[in-house]
Amino acid sequence: MTPHATALGAGLLVARVVVGLAMSAHGAQKLLGWFGGYGLAATGAVFEQLGFRPGRVFAAFASLAEILAGLLIALGLLGPVGPALMLTVMIVAAVTVHWGKGFFATTNGIELPLLYATVGVALALIGPGPYSLDALLGLEALWSPAFAAAALVVGVIGGIGNLAVRRRGAATGIAQPGG
Repeated sequence: MTPHATALGAGLLVARVVVGLAMSAHGAQKLLGWFGGYGLAATGAVFEQLGFRPGRVFAAFASLAEILAGLLIALGLLGPVGPALMLTVMIVAAVTVHWGKGFFATTNGIELPLLYATVGVALALIGPGPYSLDALLGLEALWSPAFAAAALVVGVIGGIGNLAVRRRGAATGIAQPGG
């Protein structure tokens, strides 16, 4: 049975807006200290402890990537760029902050970054649906399977690249605000 196009579009809109705004808020916690976050100075110090130097610069880029990714996803704008950005930062978060702490978020495990990364991949492959700025602006070509796959590959490479520049021997098990 095929889902009704209107219901499918509405479902994608709800998923995009909730996940996108949550991701943007996650980044705003780090960058601006909003929503109970630590702000850039404290987040930068954590990034230093995780082996990213200069920590404040890496924290700023990660925060901005989360904010931008979330807004692009919520708006359904610029094809799979937002989902690929979200995938990049969640790969880094999963490996540097959450790995080795189990699965569930209650132990600071990989649950949350895995969920964000999975939704990012799914949205990149599915597209934003009819209720998006891409649809309104006639940019549906940005959601071709080839472009989505290329964006996701770039997202994975971005995450691996960030991990590659991390200094070896960095402390692990640091308390959030890293995720």
